[in-house]
Amino acid sequence: MNHNLWTTNPTQTQTQDRQLLQPWALPGASLQTYTSTQWLNQVLNAYSPITLKEMDSVALLNRIDTKFVFSMGRLYSLLAALRPLYRVLSVQGQRLNHYRTLYFDTPAFDLYRLHVNGRADRFKVRSREYVDSQLSFLEVKHKTRKDRTIKDRISTPAPLDDLTPESEQWLDSVLPFDSRSLQPKVWNTFTRVTLVSNTGCERVTLDTNLVFSNAFNEIRLDGIVIAEVKLDSRSTRSPFLTRMQDERIHPQGFSKYVIGASLLYDHLKKNALKSKLILLNRMTQGF
Repeated sequence: MNHNLWTTNPTQTQTQDRQLLQPWALPGASLQTYTSTQWLNQVLNAYSPITLKEMDSVALLNRIDTKFVFSMGRLYSLLAALRPLYRVLSVQGQRLNHYRTLYFDTPAFDLYRLHVNGRADRFKVRSREYVDSQLSFLEVKHKTRKDRTIKDRISTPAPLDDLTPESEQWLDSVLPFDSRSLQPKVWNTFTRVTLVSNTGCERVTLDTNLVFSNAFNEIRLDGIVIAEVKLDSRSTRSPFLTRMQDERIHPQGFSKYVIGASLLYDHLKKNALKSKLILLNRMTQGF
């Protein structure tokens, strides 16, 4: 466990050469990760499954997102309480699904800066591999001024560790800036549980075992859960949101790219993230 999340190798600020980024590889698991995985598998086996094809009806590429951050200890009772109300995504028999993502940004980290400066209209660009289903996509997430999240994506034969002319052409059709300025910046891996409502148009993702890395450092956020409720409208009833209110777990924003970049690159502005980074540091230490 890393007890000082924002201590990084000072040599990393000396270069941002894309060739120094690590290749696609899942990091090794810690003992805490192994233990939590065993427990989650036991709990999720009690859920009714839903397949990827069945989940097409709740793709929610244009949606309202609400995020929460809490400790693994609170996840256990939560999953037990929600079992009658949701099904769990099962991919080739796996209910704990593995994701690998590479985020892109400009040399000056303009996409990162838009987020930390509180811009209402902002973008993220990533290549994501859905490991268990062996599918890969180049994705753009657009947070609009109306607080909706719109996701565009195209399938790619394999994860992209750099942008190709074909991918840049597609990006130029969905981004308001020249995609040729984008470079790979942050790797991220995590394990995801996806819950799908039995009654409404709702998905809930629960991400654990988060790891961020570049060529110089690796940061683990052991013992932390990032939950995201995805609804088609604010009027949709959500048992998960009701449960969060009952548990007094309050919504808070969490961008994997922004947090990962802030932890891995010392030179980036992060004053606006200070309270969140302190909270994450405390949670990884079990407080």
